[in-house]
Amino acid sequence: MNTDDHALRALAQTYFDAAYEMDADKFASVFHPSSAVTKVGDDGKVSVTPIAAWLATVRTLTAPKQSGMERDDRIILIDVESDLAFLKLRLRIHSRHFTDILSCLKADGTWRIVQKVMTSTT
Repeated sequence: MNTDDHALRALAQTYFDAAYEMDADKFASVFHPSSAVTKVGDDGKVSVTPIAAWLATVRTLTAPKQSGMERDDRIILIDVESDLAFLKLRLRIHSRHFTDILSCLKADGTWRIVQKVMTSTT
């Protein structure tokens, strides 16, 4: 396993841990400060939320860990091209199953998520 693959798997594990614990600070450690979260809203329209606003919402949510839920998270795909990486992840938070696509860039030797695109089902 090369160093980029190892670093991206560690980033994904931090992401999974943050989701299970609903830990906004842990999420913030893997997101670039100018990143955003994109999804199709309940109204059927695309919404783009700056990471600071998304983290503020995370701080209000009940963690799956607090509910005693079993973890169900996995890496589907990691694709790396130079300083660009694409991660496809699946995870469960309460009754919802999420597929998250994370676009990552490596700057100053560190991988950070610069864009999260997500969808979920019940």
